[in-house]
Amino acid sequence: MKINVSSEIGHLNGVIVHTPGHEVSLVNPELKDELLFDDIIFEEDAREEHLDMLDLFKAAMPKDGQVIEIVDLFKDSIQNEEARAFFIEQLIREFPEENLSVIEKQLHKLDAQQLLEFSTQGVLPGGSKFSLLPSPNLLFTRDLAAVVDDTILISRAATKTRLRESLMMETLVEFNPLFDSVRDSAIRISGNQSIEGGDVLVESKDLVLIGMSERTSFTGLMKAADGLLNHGVKTVLAVDIPKQRSSMHLDTIFTFASNSECIAFPPAIMEQQDNVVALQKVNGAIQAESRSSLQSALNEFSANTYDFIKCGGKDRTNQFREQWTDGANVFALAPGVIVGYERNTNTFNTLVDHGYSYMNQFEFIEEFGEKGLDLNQDNKIAVSFQGHELCRGRGGARCMTMPISREEI
Repeated sequence: MKINVSSEIGHLNGVIVHTPGHEVSLVNPELKDELLFDDIIFEEDAREEHLDMLDLFKAAMPKDGQVIEIVDLFKDSIQNEEARAFFIEQLIREFPEENLSVIEKQLHKLDAQQLLEFSTQGVLPGGSKFSLLPSPNLLFTRDLAAVVDDTILISRAATKTRLRESLMMETLVEFNPLFDSVRDSAIRISGNQSIEGGDVLVESKDLVLIGMSERTSFTGLMKAADGLLNHGVKTVLAVDIPKQRSSMHLDTIFTFASNSECIAFPPAIMEQQDNVVALQKVNGAIQAESRSSLQSALNEFSANTYDFIKCGGKDRTNQFREQWTDGANVFALAPGVIVGYERNTNTFNTLVDHGYSYMNQFEFIEEFGEKGLDLNQDNKIAVSFQGHELCRGRGGARCMTMPISREEI
């Protein structure tokens, strides 16, 4: 598979996901806030919803498209003793408060499945009293990295809660053959810097958006921007967004739907002024110029002209309610073919008003599962899928996906 993502909307060919495992059942109400969850999730229903979502993806992808489970990649990678040593060394270094050096020899003796379970569930075999908190946010693979054109930006989590996931991703890029083509050009964030993939949106190989959120620091943003601009991106739009739980990443309030349309949460995007800075390389140095709005900046620096569709529609209450349940967090399977949670009915009605056909996940699979997706760009489709348990984790379709291969448009 050729690793390349040169837009948010190119026909999906390869994506990394994680279907919820036992780690989500280890989140209890006393720990949920520390683990960045607003509610507890019923594992069995969440798994079923997630697997149904993946069936929807497969119906839209080419016959040779791949949906890849991240834990399978990790288990495969740590069969390699050098990869295992690398991961364990990073764990010990990044979590000094856990005193992991005490069990270092035991970690090296674990088989791949046991080391995976320690990484995701925080437990050791044999009833050991030594444990870590679980990693239930692995469900949101989007945040671990972002493929931009033919390179990869490796995220570094803002919180200790998600840092183990970042180390897993770093191990994959360093040692898994899937990433051979991007390993040497990978952009790495280190130290106290932070950036998460939910804040990185690829408009084209020339234009990338990065949100400065509660999860992406200014220094992380600038390090990422410098790496991208050195790799051939012409402009990075830094978008300052509210530093709050409801808008933890840029993609929770803004996503691309087609080559001329985006879904936006009006209060945090359409009603903001002077919150965008255009970053470009001039004579080897980054030059920064402010812009009045995201829409005007997008239309200036891209080859397209964008219309912003309101998450939740015109009603203010509906906008806030549906942004809370990821109405703006849609995921494009192809240009103009997008998926989102069924419960965001006002967002879907607004999309219909903008010329989209509406289908639920089962109708879509029945229509395209055998014959394949019609890539006629005039055929815009908004597809809903059920996620009553998944949405409790506060992440939608885009949050739960890390595209690594899309067809160029």
